[in-house]
Order: sequence, then C-alpha cells, then structure tokens
Amino acid sequence: MTRTDMTRRFFRRFRIFVMLGCLALAAEAKATVEQIAAPAATNAAPDAAVAKEHENRLTRQGLTVDFAARPILGSFEEQRDLFELDYANISFTITGAASGEPVEGLIPGAWVDLIETAEGATTDALTCKDRVGLYLRGSTGTQPMIDVNSYFILAMNEDATISVIDPNVLIAGVGDMFFTQIILPRPGADWTQTADQKRIFVTMPRANTLGVIETETFKLISQIKTGIEPVRVALQPDERYLWVGNNAKGKDGGVTVIDTESLDVVAELSTGKGHHEIAFSDDDRIALVTNRSDGTATAIDIRTLKKIKDIEVGKTPLSVAYSGLSKSFYVADGAAGTVHVIDGATLVTAARIQAKAGLGPMRITGDGRWVLVTNTANDLVHIIDASANAIAHDVPIRGRPFQISLTRAFAYVRALDSDRVSMINLAEIGKAGLPPVVAFPLGAEPPSEASSLAIADGIVEAAGEAGVVAVDPVANTLYYYMEGMNAPMGTFRSYGHNPRALLITDRALAENDPGVYSARIQLPKAGTYEAAFVLDSPPVLHCFKFAAVPNPALKHNLKPLEIEYLVEERTIPAGKPMQLRFRLVDPASEQPKSGLSDVRVLYYRSPGVGRRDVPAKEVAEGIYEAELGIGMRGAYFIYVSSASSRMPVGELRYLTLRAVAAGGSSLHNKAQSVAQE
Repeated sequence: MTRTDMTRRFFRRFRIFVMLGCLALAAEAKATVEQIAAPAATNAAPDAAVAKEHENRLTRQGLTVDFAARPILGSFEEQRDLFELDYANISFTITGAASGEPVEGLIPGAWVDLIETAEGATTDALTCKDRVGLYLRGSTGTQPMIDVNSYFILAMNEDATISVIDPNVLIAGVGDMFFTQIILPRPGADWTQTADQKRIFVTMPRANTLGVIETETFKLISQIKTGIEPVRVALQPDERYLWVGNNAKGKDGGVTVIDTESLDVVAELSTGKGHHEIAFSDDDRIALVTNRSDGTATAIDIRTLKKIKDIEVGKTPLSVAYSGLSKSFYVADGAAGTVHVIDGATLVTAARIQAKAGLGPMRITGDGRWVLVTNTANDLVHIIDASANAIAHDVPIRGRPFQISLTRAFAYVRALDSDRVSMINLAEIGKAGLPPVVAFPLGAEPPSEASSLAIADGIVEAAGEAGVVAVDPVANTLYYYMEGMNAPMGTFRSYGHNPRALLITDRALAENDPGVYSARIQLPKAGTYEAAFVLDSPPVLHCFKFAAVPNPALKHNLKPLEIEYLVEERTIPAGKPMQLRFRLVDPASEQPKSGLSDVRVLYYRSPGVGRRDVPAKEVAEGIYEAELGIGMRGAYFIYVSSASSRMPVGELRYLTLRAVAAGGSSLHNKAQSVAQE
C-alpha cells in the first residue's frame, strides 16, 4: 500500500466517523442517515424486489452487496447455525450490479447489535438506521455491541496492567476513550501479536512467564512458564513458533520455543549469557539469537530445534536483524561499532561494516534494502545499503538516539535527551546527499527524565493510516500524529497509569479477497442481530439481519459472579486503613453469593507501587470485607477475585479510589475523586 493509498484510506475512514459528528441533534443525524440509506429513485422498485427475494442481498447505487455470517471452528467456517458465544466470520461481498465483478479498494463501515433476545425481548426502540446515526456521532451511551470499524491502542504500563483505548471516540470528539484494562500478574517487558491480530504475547520477567491475550475479549487467557527472566519475544515469519529470550545469568540463559497453536513449550535451548535479541531467516530455517555478555550469536535450526553453532560477533552484540534482500543477518557490536554480516545460508561472516562505537537498536525496511542503526554515543543513525553491505548515510540526530520505529514512509527516531522525534524520509535514502530529516515535539521533557523506559516500541504506526501513535513517558500521555503535521491531532489520557510501550490492534473490516470485506466477531448472546453496513462513496446504508441460537452445550452464559462496591466516598484519607465492603451476587439467581472462603482483594497505588493481596471475609449474607492499608496519597486500583468461582483478577469490575491528605476540603476531595467501574 502506497502512502497515497494510506492517506486516502484514512480520509475515507475519517469521513465515516465524522460525517454526522458535527450535528447537534439526533434528529438531524436521523435525517442525514435516511438520505444515505435511501436508494436512488430509479432503483427503488428493483431494490424492493431484491430485498423481498433475498434479505441478505442489497442492490443500490450500482452495487450489489451480499451479506453472510458463518460460525468459525478453528480457522475454518462451519456450515451450521450460529450459536451464542460462537466466533463468527461476517462478510460483505461487493460486486458491480451490472458486471458482477468484484469491487475492490472500498472502505466500508459496519456495526453489529442485538435487537431481540432469544426470549423475545427487544433491546431498544430505535431502528437500525437511527442507531447508526448515533454511532456516527460518537455518543458514549449508544455504543454498538460490536464495532467492526475500530482499531484499539494498547498501552503497556509501568505497572502490571495494559490499558485498551478506543481512539474513534477521540475522532468523534465525545465520550471516554478508555475501553478496558488487562491485568497482568507482573509488569510486562516486551510483546508481539499474530498477523491476524487475534493474539498478543507479552513477557513478564518478574514472573518468569509469558502471557497470552485474546484480542476478541482483551482477556489474559493463558500464562506459560518460560526460562528465568524472559524479556524479548518474537514470532518467526510463518508464526509456527514463538521465541522468548530468557536473560538468566549463566548457563540458563537462552530461549524458550512455544508452539503457537497448542501453546505448549516445545524446546528450552541454552545459548549464552546476557540479554538476547532474536531474528529469523525469511524461509523459517534459521533463528539467530545474540548473547550480549558472551559476544556471540547462536544459530538454531528451526526444523529440528537444535543448536547449529556459535558465531563470534564482537564484544557487545546489541541488536540483530535479517534482510530478505541480501539473505543475511546483521549484528551490531555496540562496543566496537562494527556491524557483522552473517550469510544466512552458510552461517559464516561475509562482511564487517565499520561504523562508530556506540551502536544500539537496529531496524530494516520492509524491502530489506536499508539497515538503520542508532548510534547513541555519536548522535547518529547509520544507514547501511544491504545490497552492497556498505554505509550509505550517517544521519545526524541530536540528543542520543536510542529507538527507531518504521512506517511505510518514515523512520521515527527517538532520542534520550530531546523532546523531539526525528523523521527520516525513507523514499530519499540512497539519493545524493543526506536524506531530509524533520522533527516534531513529543511532550515537553526528554525521555531521559522518565522514571523508566521500555524495550518495546513507544511509537507505532496507526492502523491503515499515514500517521503514528506515540507515548510521552514523562507526562504519561499518548499522542496521535498524522505524517507531515507538526502538532498532534489527538491526545489520549493514561487513566492513572504510566504508559511505556504501544501496540495497535485493528478490528476493521479487511478486504482479504477481491471485493470481499470481512471480520471476525464473537456473538455474546443468543438472539436476533442486525449488521449495519455503510459506505461513504457511493453513499449506501443498509441493515442485514441474522440470528444466533442458544448453545446446547451451555446451560447459560452468565458470569459466575457480579460485584457491587459498597463505597459511598471515592476520596479517602491517606495514612489510614480502610474497611472495603462489597456485595457478591449470583447473576443466575440474582441472589447474594454466600459462603465463599477464597475471596481476595488485590490493590496497589498508581503506577503499580505497593502491590498487596489480602483476604476478604464474609460479614453478612453475600457481603464481604477486607482491610486495605492505604498509605501515601495517590490513586489506588482495587481488584476482587475468587478462584473457586472461576473469577480471576481482572474478571470482575475494578474500583479506583483516591487517597488525599487528611483535612482536605470536601469540595476539593470530590473534585479529585476517581471512579472507574
């Protein structure tokens, strides 16, 4: 996709979300939607006939749209009824009404809502088209059950949480962008996600564990024991295996290899001492693992999961990458300033490229042509031509550059001692002279002023758009920048956490086959659904109906527990213990849940300080109490769990309280209170 294509896609998507955003009244929104939804006068009779003949087909504005919703078992669609809790593939096949040929390159929008329960109760009085008008206005109280247009920003926080943010609320200008929060056993270090963006893998060094997150629900679904102190995580190109670098001292240092389907550990390989970076050949034959303290890189045969050899790569190998163009691995020795080129076929050193001491992180452009390496000590980014294995440019970047993020058009370089991000135009690399560099401010303070920094990327490409989302680790704020603009288009709050790394998960309809726009969703309840379909050009809006039947394998799909916090004041005095009370309810019977002996309360002060886990005891029918030691001032996050009820930490609604100095005014305390349920 070219930059022009990306820009066009952004503005088409932007039009979908803001075409009604400027309207002040829902009545105006309804009128505008009816205009979009109405067929042209010349097509009115044929459209009615088609709708009568086949409710899942629409012909309008010269297009035919065929809708389908099919259950998915694993990676295959099933030919059976949709059940509640099924994962389903919804698709819109768009063809020319006259030619029957697929229509490619469109940017449709879609929402899915439950309109009638399996018991026959209607969910609201609005028509589908009325609801679409409200969706387009971005009203927080009228969000669809399933949004098939959105992408989400995930922020790995300094504490043991991941914040999930919905940026579409920002585009509409109304509402709260906070979508949900993922609770981890310990703080994350690095992460990656599958190509279909359905799973995220995050390392937790302090837990010696890898977490598996399902993006359909944003839940931590599995924890896999790795080696000691897992940090770097990487998926090989075909995604069969996931590789985790364990930074344990001594002989235990190496990699854990995990089967991505079964989530089983298939190999534990010792490679050497120190931090490990991981790269793969593009044919999934070789994995190369660096051993920072040993000055070596270990080559591993992926087919047999056996060590092949250790390769000397200088005193301090800090980064590694693979070029599909030269079929070679590139390893940067930070101490000597040498980039070692290792032939991917023979695994011998084919060249040594001498730069300057102080080399750090490395990135390779998507075509494999250009290798970019930061030089923190000399305020440079070295650009190596992989076709010649020679330095093409030394680009000055002030302030000790330490991180590079690539989009299709630019390399974004962050420097420790600068509040600005430098952009290197990739299209200008290789031409006469230095490639042009422009910079934009990211916050008011340099990253070196932050309490901590992450090894994972702090600047990521926005989904399908010519822009990036970037984190300011000092102000704990996220910014959205469109490429070519010196000021952010939007700002995202951190909600009491300290974000350190970012990831984008895209849920929008994707054109996986010519003219077929599809997405994977999960149907939370049995009943009748409407899938609203909208195109901005040509203007089309139509609602397709489909059903999900009760799942015979399930007695019900209610959670085992619900919680009600019995807290009147969300602002409390610091330095005093607090008796926290809450009611646990059985949703099936709507009665208090008594007799639980394993209820526990996890709490900590933002951004993850003083984490404690205390028991709660039942003091009345279904009412439980725990004593919290509230010490210093700040925001406190509180989570309730019960193992016997299958409600782990993060499953029940959490509570936030704000502790203030004793004697603060009631008005001030109320203004400072924080409540997120």
